[in-house]
Amino acid sequence: MKPAKAPVVFLIAGPTASGKSALALNLAERLGGEIVNADALQIYRDLRLLTARPSPREEERAPHHLYGTVDGADGWSVGRWLRAAQPILADIAGRGRPAVVTGGTGLYFQALTRGLAEIPATPKTDRSRTQAQFDALGERAFRQALAKVDPAAADRIAAGDRQRLTRAMEVWGSTGRALTQWQADTHPVLPEGAWRSVVLEPERAALYARCDERLVQVVRDGALDEVRDLIRRGLDPCLPIMKAVGVRELASHLAGRMSLQEALALGQRETRRYAKRQSTWLRNQVPAWPRLASEGEIQTFLSSV
Repeated sequence: MKPAKAPVVFLIAGPTASGKSALALNLAERLGGEIVNADALQIYRDLRLLTARPSPREEERAPHHLYGTVDGADGWSVGRWLRAAQPILADIAGRGRPAVVTGGTGLYFQALTRGLAEIPATPKTDRSRTQAQFDALGERAFRQALAKVDPAAADRIAAGDRQRLTRAMEVWGSTGRALTQWQADTHPVLPEGAWRSVVLEPERAALYARCDERLVQVVRDGALDEVRDLIRRGLDPCLPIMKAVGVRELASHLAGRMSLQEALALGQRETRRYAKRQSTWLRNQVPAWPRLASEGEIQTFLSSV
Protein backbone atom coordinates (compact mmCIF):
# COMPACT_ATOMS: atom_id res chain seq x y z
CA MET A 1 0.00 0.00 0.00
CA LYS A 2 1.40 3.40 -1.01
CA PRO A 3 1.71 6.05 1.68
CA ALA A 4 -0.80 8.90 1.50
CA LYS A 5 0.40 11.85 -0.51
CA ALA A 6 1.14 14.94 1.57
CA PRO A 7 -1.33 17.79 0.98
CA VAL A 8 -0.06 20.43 -1.40
CA VAL A 9 0.24 24.05 -0.31
CA PHE A 10 -1.16 26.46 -2.89
CA LEU A 11 0.41 29.92 -3.13
CA ILE A 12 -1.75 32.63 -4.74
CA ALA A 13 -0.01 35.97 -5.19
CA GLY A 14 -0.93 39.14 -7.03
CA PRO A 15 -1.40 42.88 -6.70
CA THR A 16 -4.21 44.45 -4.71
CA ALA A 17 -7.69 44.10 -6.26
CA SER A 18 -6.56 41.30 -8.60
CA GLY A 19 -9.05 38.76 -7.22
CA LYS A 20 -6.75 36.71 -4.97
CA SER A 21 -9.23 36.31 -2.11
CA ALA A 22 -12.01 35.13 -4.41
CA LEU A 23 -9.76 32.56 -6.07
CA ALA A 24 -8.42 31.35 -2.72
CA LEU A 25 -11.93 30.90 -1.37
CA ASN A 26 -13.08 29.08 -4.50
CA LEU A 27 -10.07 26.77 -4.31
CA ALA A 28 -10.47 26.12 -0.58
CA GLU A 29 -14.13 25.21 -1.02
CA ARG A 30 -13.37 22.87 -3.90
CA LEU A 31 -10.60 21.04 -2.05
CA GLY A 32 -11.73 21.27 1.54
CA GLY A 33 -8.74 23.49 2.25
CA GLU A 34 -7.94 26.28 4.66
CA ILE A 35 -6.81 29.81 3.81
CA VAL A 36 -3.72 31.44 5.33
CA ASN A 37 -3.20 35.18 4.99
CA ALA A 38 0.00 36.43 3.34
CA ASP A 39 -0.84 40.12 3.32
CA ALA A 40 1.13 42.37 5.67
CA LEU A 41 -1.84 44.65 6.38
CA GLN A 42 -4.76 42.23 6.48
CA ILE A 43 -3.16 40.66 9.54
CA TYR A 44 -4.21 43.73 11.57
CA ARG A 45 -7.71 43.95 13.00
CA ASP A 46 -8.09 47.72 12.69
CA LEU A 47 -8.91 48.17 8.99
CA ARG A 48 -11.06 45.31 7.71
CA LEU A 49 -12.66 47.39 4.97
CA LEU A 50 -9.73 49.52 3.86
CA THR A 51 -7.37 46.54 3.60
CA ALA A 52 -10.05 44.43 1.86
CA ARG A 53 -10.00 41.61 4.39
CA PRO A 54 -12.45 38.78 3.72
CA SER A 55 -15.92 39.52 5.08
CA PRO A 56 -17.39 37.56 8.00
CA ARG A 57 -19.64 35.74 5.53
CA GLU A 58 -16.63 34.74 3.41
CA GLU A 59 -14.75 33.57 6.49
CA GLU A 60 -17.67 31.28 7.31
CA ARG A 61 -17.29 29.47 3.98
CA ALA A 62 -13.80 28.14 4.76
CA PRO A 63 -11.37 28.34 7.69
CA HIS A 64 -9.24 31.50 7.57
CA HIS A 65 -5.99 32.04 9.49
CA LEU A 66 -3.97 35.17 10.36
CA TYR A 67 -6.67 37.62 9.33
CA GLY A 68 -7.33 40.45 11.78
CA THR A 69 -5.44 38.72 14.58
CA VAL A 70 -2.93 41.46 15.43
CA ASP A 71 -3.48 44.85 17.02
CA GLY A 72 -2.33 47.78 14.91
CA ALA A 73 -0.07 49.00 17.71
CA ASP A 74 2.05 45.85 17.31
CA GLY A 75 4.14 46.20 14.15
CA TRP A 76 4.91 42.81 12.64
CA SER A 77 7.91 41.86 10.50
CA VAL A 78 8.33 39.13 7.88
CA GLY A 79 10.01 37.00 10.54
CA ARG A 80 7.09 37.28 12.95
CA TRP A 81 4.64 36.36 10.22
CA LEU A 82 6.74 33.35 9.23
CA ARG A 83 6.98 32.14 12.82
CA ALA A 84 3.19 32.44 13.16
CA ALA A 85 2.44 30.82 9.79
CA GLN A 86 4.67 27.75 10.19
CA PRO A 87 2.72 26.01 12.99
CA ILE A 88 -0.56 26.85 11.24
CA LEU A 89 0.64 25.25 8.00
CA ALA A 90 1.91 22.23 9.92
CA ASP A 91 -1.41 21.86 11.70
CA ILE A 92 -3.39 22.07 8.45
CA ALA A 93 -1.13 19.48 6.83
CA GLY A 94 -1.38 17.27 9.92
CA ARG A 95 -5.12 17.14 9.46
CA GLY A 96 -4.66 16.07 5.85
CA ARG A 97 -6.04 19.28 4.36
CA PRO A 98 -4.49 21.55 1.70
CA ALA A 99 -3.51 25.09 2.65
CA VAL A 100 -4.16 28.05 0.38
CA VAL A 101 -1.72 30.86 1.18
CA THR A 102 -2.79 34.10 -0.45
CA GLY A 103 -1.89 37.78 -0.29
CA GLY A 104 0.02 40.59 -1.88
CA THR A 105 3.16 40.67 0.28
CA GLY A 106 5.83 39.11 -1.89
CA LEU A 107 8.38 38.84 0.91
CA TYR A 108 6.10 36.43 2.75
CA PHE A 109 6.07 34.07 -0.22
CA GLN A 110 9.81 34.47 -0.59
CA ALA A 111 10.31 33.53 3.07
CA LEU A 112 8.23 30.37 2.57
CA THR A 113 9.89 29.21 -0.64
CA ARG A 114 13.46 30.49 -0.21
CA GLY A 115 13.87 30.87 3.52
CA LEU A 116 14.50 33.75 5.88
CA ALA A 117 17.78 34.53 7.55
CA GLU A 118 17.59 34.11 11.33
CA ILE A 119 19.71 37.13 12.20
CA PRO A 120 20.20 37.71 15.94
CA ALA A 121 18.61 40.83 17.36
CA THR A 122 20.96 43.79 17.28
CA PRO A 123 21.30 46.05 20.34
CA LYS A 124 19.80 49.52 20.16
CA THR A 125 23.26 50.96 20.84
CA ASP A 126 24.56 49.36 17.63
CA ARG A 127 21.69 50.84 15.65
CA SER A 128 22.30 54.29 17.09
CA ARG A 129 26.02 54.07 16.39
CA THR A 130 25.44 53.04 12.79
CA GLN A 131 22.97 55.88 12.24
CA ALA A 132 25.48 58.35 13.64
CA GLN A 133 28.17 56.91 11.38
CA PHE A 134 25.96 57.40 8.33
CA ASP A 135 25.23 61.00 9.33
CA ALA A 136 28.92 61.71 9.86
CA LEU A 137 30.19 60.09 6.64
CA GLY A 138 27.38 60.69 4.18
CA GLU A 139 26.04 58.00 1.88
CA ARG A 140 29.00 57.72 -0.48
CA ALA A 141 31.67 57.24 2.18
CA PHE A 142 29.35 55.05 4.25
CA ARG A 143 28.78 52.78 1.26
CA GLN A 144 32.53 52.55 0.72
CA ALA A 145 32.97 51.51 4.36
CA LEU A 146 30.23 48.91 3.98
CA ALA A 147 31.91 47.56 0.83
CA LYS A 148 34.94 46.59 2.91
CA VAL A 149 32.89 44.23 5.13
CA ASP A 150 29.92 43.32 2.89
CA PRO A 151 30.71 44.14 -0.74
CA ALA A 152 27.65 42.32 -2.09
CA ALA A 153 25.31 44.40 0.06
CA ALA A 154 27.06 47.64 -0.85
CA ASP A 155 26.70 46.72 -4.52
CA ARG A 156 23.03 45.65 -4.53
CA ILE A 157 21.46 48.28 -2.24
CA ALA A 158 19.98 51.09 -4.27
CA ALA A 159 21.17 54.67 -4.04
CA GLY A 160 19.38 56.63 -1.34
CA ASP A 161 18.28 53.55 0.60
CA ARG A 162 19.61 54.62 3.96
CA GLN A 163 17.57 52.05 5.88
CA ARG A 164 19.07 49.03 4.12
CA LEU A 165 22.59 50.45 4.05
CA THR A 166 22.61 51.08 7.79
CA ARG A 167 20.94 47.74 8.47
CA ALA A 168 23.72 45.91 6.62
CA MET A 169 26.41 47.76 8.57
CA GLU A 170 24.51 47.28 11.84
CA VAL A 171 24.38 43.50 11.34
CA TRP A 172 28.10 43.37 10.61
CA GLY A 173 28.93 45.49 13.64
CA SER A 174 26.73 43.44 15.95
CA THR A 175 27.42 39.90 14.75
CA GLY A 176 30.82 40.13 13.04
CA ARG A 177 29.22 38.45 10.03
CA ALA A 178 28.03 40.08 6.80
CA LEU A 179 24.31 40.41 6.22
CA THR A 180 24.85 38.74 2.85
CA GLN A 181 26.27 35.68 4.59
CA TRP A 182 23.32 35.49 6.95
CA GLN A 183 20.90 35.75 4.02
CA ALA A 184 22.72 33.02 2.07
CA ASP A 185 22.44 30.62 5.00
CA THR A 186 18.71 30.03 4.67
CA HIS A 187 16.45 27.06 4.07
CA PRO A 188 12.94 27.15 2.60
CA VAL A 189 10.03 26.38 4.89
CA LEU A 190 8.23 24.66 2.01
CA PRO A 191 10.43 22.11 0.24
CA GLU A 192 10.45 21.90 -3.56
CA GLY A 193 7.52 19.84 -4.78
CA ALA A 194 5.36 20.58 -1.73
CA TRP A 195 3.75 23.70 -3.16
CA ARG A 196 2.08 24.99 -6.31
CA SER A 197 1.99 28.67 -7.16
CA VAL A 198 0.18 31.14 -9.39
CA VAL A 199 0.23 34.91 -9.80
CA LEU A 200 -2.93 36.78 -10.70
CA GLU A 201 -1.99 39.36 -13.30
CA PRO A 202 -5.07 41.07 -14.78
CA GLU A 203 -4.73 43.48 -17.69
CA ARG A 204 -3.53 46.77 -16.24
CA ALA A 205 -6.47 48.98 -17.22
CA ALA A 206 -8.92 46.48 -15.73
CA LEU A 207 -6.84 46.17 -12.56
CA TYR A 208 -6.68 49.93 -12.10
CA ALA A 209 -10.44 50.22 -12.63
CA ARG A 210 -10.97 47.62 -9.89
CA CYS A 211 -8.67 49.60 -7.58
CA ASP A 212 -10.68 52.77 -8.17
CA GLU A 213 -14.05 51.09 -7.73
CA ARG A 214 -13.07 49.24 -4.59
CA LEU A 215 -11.94 52.36 -2.72
CA VAL A 216 -15.23 54.07 -3.49
CA GLN A 217 -17.12 51.01 -2.28
CA VAL A 218 -15.23 50.58 0.99
CA VAL A 219 -15.78 54.24 1.81
CA ARG A 220 -19.50 53.72 1.22
CA ASP A 221 -19.32 50.69 3.50
CA GLY A 222 -17.73 52.58 6.40
CA ALA A 223 -13.98 52.92 5.83
CA LEU A 224 -14.10 56.52 7.07
CA ASP A 225 -15.22 55.28 10.47
CA GLU A 226 -12.33 52.79 10.52
CA VAL A 227 -9.82 55.53 9.81
CA ARG A 228 -11.43 57.87 12.34
CA ASP A 229 -11.14 55.20 15.05
CA LEU A 230 -7.55 54.47 14.07
CA ILE A 231 -6.52 58.13 14.23
CA ARG A 232 -8.10 58.50 17.66
CA ARG A 233 -5.70 55.88 18.99
CA GLY A 234 -2.74 58.21 18.45
CA LEU A 235 -0.47 55.42 17.21
CA ASP A 236 3.11 55.92 16.04
CA PRO A 237 2.87 57.06 12.38
CA CYS A 238 5.77 54.73 11.53
CA LEU A 239 3.71 51.62 12.33
CA PRO A 240 2.69 49.54 9.27
CA ILE A 241 -1.03 50.01 9.92
CA MET A 242 -0.63 53.79 9.72
CA LYS A 243 0.95 53.43 6.27
CA ALA A 244 -1.94 51.45 4.79
CA VAL A 245 -2.95 52.88 1.42
CA GLY A 246 -5.83 55.30 1.89
CA VAL A 247 -5.25 56.11 5.56
CA ARG A 248 -3.36 59.34 4.96
CA GLU A 249 -5.83 60.61 2.36
CA LEU A 250 -8.97 59.77 4.31
CA ALA A 251 -7.42 61.16 7.50
CA SER A 252 -6.76 64.44 5.68
CA HIS A 253 -10.42 64.61 4.71
CA LEU A 254 -11.52 63.89 8.28
CA ALA A 255 -9.24 66.69 9.47
CA GLY A 256 -10.92 69.10 7.04
CA ARG A 257 -7.87 69.55 4.83
CA MET A 258 -9.57 68.26 1.67
CA SER A 259 -12.95 67.21 0.36
CA LEU A 260 -13.99 63.58 0.24
CA GLN A 261 -13.82 63.71 -3.55
CA GLU A 262 -10.20 64.92 -3.39
CA ALA A 263 -9.31 62.28 -0.81
CA LEU A 264 -10.82 59.56 -2.98
CA ALA A 265 -8.94 60.72 -6.05
CA LEU A 266 -5.62 60.77 -4.19
CA GLY A 267 -6.35 57.45 -2.52
CA GLN A 268 -7.19 55.87 -5.86
CA ARG A 269 -3.95 57.16 -7.33
CA GLU A 270 -1.93 55.71 -4.45
CA THR A 271 -3.76 52.39 -4.72
CA ARG A 272 -2.89 52.16 -8.43
CA ARG A 273 0.72 52.97 -7.67
CA TYR A 274 0.77 50.31 -4.95
CA ALA A 275 -0.66 47.73 -7.36
CA LYS A 276 2.00 48.64 -9.91
CA ARG A 277 4.80 48.21 -7.34
CA GLN A 278 3.42 44.82 -6.34
CA SER A 279 3.19 43.69 -9.97
CA THR A 280 6.74 44.83 -10.67
CA TRP A 281 8.09 42.99 -7.62
CA LEU A 282 6.34 39.77 -8.62
CA ARG A 283 7.60 39.99 -12.21
CA ASN A 284 11.16 40.48 -11.00
CA GLN A 285 11.22 38.08 -8.05
CA VAL A 286 9.05 35.16 -9.16
CA PRO A 287 9.17 35.30 -12.97
CA ALA A 288 8.72 31.52 -13.29
CA TRP A 289 5.42 31.37 -11.39
CA PRO A 290 2.48 30.76 -13.80
CA ARG A 291 0.39 33.84 -14.57
CA LEU A 292 -3.40 33.99 -14.71
CA ALA A 293 -4.60 37.03 -16.59
CA SER A 294 -8.22 36.24 -17.45
CA GLU A 295 -11.28 34.53 -16.03
CA GLY A 296 -10.81 31.74 -18.55
CA GLU A 297 -7.27 31.08 -17.31
CA ILE A 298 -8.50 31.08 -13.71
CA GLN A 299 -11.15 28.49 -14.55
CA THR A 300 -8.57 26.36 -16.37
CA PHE A 301 -6.35 26.47 -13.29
CA LEU A 302 -9.21 25.50 -10.99
CA SER A 303 -10.13 22.56 -13.21
CA SER A 304 -6.54 21.34 -13.08
CA VAL A 305 -6.30 20.96 -9.29
